Amino acid sequence: MSAPQQLLILGATGSVGMSTLAVVAEHPDRYRVYALTAYNRVELAEQLCRQFQPQYFVMVDPVAAERLRSAISDLQTEVLSGTAALVEVAREPEVTMVMAAIVGAAGLAPTLAAVEAGKIVLLANKESLVMAGQLFMDAVVRHGGQLLPIDSEQNAMFQSLPNFRIGQPLTDLGVLRLWLTASGGPFLDRPVDTLAQVTPAEACAHPNWDMGKKISVDSATMMNKGLEVIETAWFFGVGGDQIEVVIHPQSIVHSLVEYCDGSILSQLGSADMRIPIAHALAWPERIHSGAARLDLRELADLQFQTIDNDKFPCLGLAYSALAEGGLAATYMNAANEIAVQAFLEEKLGFLQIPALVSEVLSQLPSNEATDLDSVVAADEEARRLARRLVDRQ
Repeated sequence: MSAPQQLLILGATGSVGMSTLAVVAEHPDRYRVYALTAYNRVELAEQLCRQFQPQYFVMVDPVAAERLRSAISDLQTEVLSGTAALVEVAREPEVTMVMAAIVGAAGLAPTLAAVEAGKIVLLANKESLVMAGQLFMDAVVRHGGQLLPIDSEQNAMFQSLPNFRIGQPLTDLGVLRLWLTASGGPFLDRPVDTLAQVTPAEACAHPNWDMGKKISVDSATMMNKGLEVIETAWFFGVGGDQIEVVIHPQSIVHSLVEYCDGSILSQLGSADMRIPIAHALAWPERIHSGAARLDLRELADLQFQTIDNDKFPCLGLAYSALAEGGLAATYMNAANEIAVQAFLEEKLGFLQIPALVSEVLSQLPSNEATDLDSVVAADEEARRLARRLVDRQ
C-alpha cells in the first residue's frame, strides 16, 4: 500500500470539513491529517486536535488562537494564527492533498496557493472559481496539480464524464449540455408575494441539506445555484448557454450530462456530502463513505420542473455576470456576501438581497482580472459599495 495522503483541511470546523474528517476517520491507513484550519471555534478545534493530532492548526482569529494554544499545550500540535498562515500551511511541502472548504472569498488565497504548489485540491470553495476563474484554472494547468470538485452537483458531473480532463473541450467527448439540479430551497412552493416577510430562520431551514447559514440563505435565493453555474462553466470549460438548471426537489439526482447521441448520464445518491467527499478523496478509486445507502425501491418519484426566474432573480444575475466576464462575478459574489450577512443581521429584507447585488453590478465597471491583487481589490471595492447601500436602507 502507498504512503498515506498528508491532508490539509481548510475550514475544518464547517459542515464540509467535518464531513471530510468523518470519512477520513474510517480510513486511517489512507489519510493522515497533517493540518487543520478554522476561524474561531476553539472548543471544537480542541476536540479535533485531540482526535487527529495534526502537525499544525491554523486559527485565523488571533485571540481564539491563543485560547487554543493554551487548551492543547499538552499536545505536539503547533497553533498558528492569521490569514497569512492559511497560505503558508497550504504551501507546506509535506501536504499532498488539500480540502478547500472555507466558505466565501476568504478561501481564495489559500486555495490558489495550494494549486500553485501542485497539490491535489478538493474544491468545495466555489468562490475560488467565481471570483478568479481564469486565473485559477490557468494555475491548475501551469502547475500540474489535480483539481477535483466537491460540490455534489459538479462532482456528479465529473462522475458522469469518465474521460474528462481539465482543459479538454467537452465537445470532444460528445457532450451537448450540462444540467444542474436545484432543490428549490425552503421557498419553492411559497408564493412570491410573501417573500418580503421571510425571516433568517426560515431562510436557513433547508429541506434536504444541513449547511451553514450563508450557504443556506444562498440556496433560498438560488444564488448558490448561480455560483455553481459559474463554477461549472470554469471547471468544465463551457459557456452559460451549455448549462441548464432544473428544479429537482428530492435532491437525489445531483446533476446530469446530456450527450449528442441522446444519452443523459446522471449520478444518484443520498443528500450526504460524504459521498462526493469520499469520491474525491480516493479518486480514481472508490472507498466507503459512511453515508446511508439509497434504496430505489423506497423512492416514490423523482420530479423535475422549470425554475421561476421572477421568483429567483439571483440565478439570472449569475448568468449575466458570467456572460459579461471580467470582474463582474467577483463584484456579484462580494455584494452577495455583504447582502446575506445584512439579511442575517436583520438589516436587509430577503428580497433586497438580489436588488442590492444588482445595484452593485450596475455601478462597477467590469474590468479584466489581471492577477490576484486585482481580484482582491475588486472584491474590496464591491464590499465597500455594498455596505454603503446597506447603510442607506
